[in-house]
Amino acid sequence: MPEGPEIRRVADRLADVLVERPLTSVWFRFPHLQARIEAHAPERVESVRAWGKALLIEFDDARTLYAHNQLYGRWFVRRAGNRPNTGRELRVILETGRHAALLYSASDIALLEPGAWREHPFLGKLGPDVFAAETTPAFLRKRLRSPRFRRRALGGLLMDQRFLAGLGNYLRSEILFTAGVHPDLRADDLDDATLARLTRQIRSLAQRAYRTGGETAPKAWVRQRAALGLPRRACRQLVFERDDEPCAACGTLVRRMDYAGRRLYFCPRCQPAAEAEHA
Repeated sequence: MPEGPEIRRVADRLADVLVERPLTSVWFRFPHLQARIEAHAPERVESVRAWGKALLIEFDDARTLYAHNQLYGRWFVRRAGNRPNTGRELRVILETGRHAALLYSASDIALLEPGAWREHPFLGKLGPDVFAAETTPAFLRKRLRSPRFRRRALGGLLMDQRFLAGLGNYLRSEILFTAGVHPDLRADDLDDATLARLTRQIRSLAQRAYRTGGETAPKAWVRQRAALGLPRRACRQLVFERDDEPCAACGTLVRRMDYAGRRLYFCPRCQPAAEAEHA
């Protein structure tokens, strides 16, 4: 499933071709949504933004198209009238005189009336977006120390979109590794310096993944690995999907475990569990 950085990149691409350009066609695969659009068709898109793993497209009539890719959804941008060669099922078309934004295979789609996001079963529970201006390391430290989150294991908490929207599986592994934090540890187990390091990594790795299209490893390390002839995919992360390979920092073999229903990768030496003292 695409994580926050990937969805934000999609939002940027859609904004480039849709915002403030007259719409020539809006089409939904789902009849109940198509009927609402035909009854009151918007004339243009005012904004496109990501909130965690959700995409929000606001029209000039103040309604908002909500779409979540889940595992199989994908947006394509093509010249107006063109369609990609894909076996996916087309769900949404937003077309201007020059471009078409096409959503395929996603099933979680809604057309929200103004202010209705608060009642939406997914949006109404989301925490702050990892890229929001207010989501600073100081804000994250305060949030992690709050009664609601301070006693939850970080391996599960970083995947909880109610805590912070936009983090996912590969970012969770990379953040915990670069912060030197074992997934079983809680904010309550961390001293102030370690907590500060963790919150800096949350922001910096999410932003790096956004800039690079999913790369979290330092560029020098990526170049070094690529020079050895490794596939580019194998060079993008420090620990994610690197089980049984030497840790980039200490040489210990990276391990994989199942955590909160998803695979997690960590270095047992760089991320020791012995500090955890659960009450």
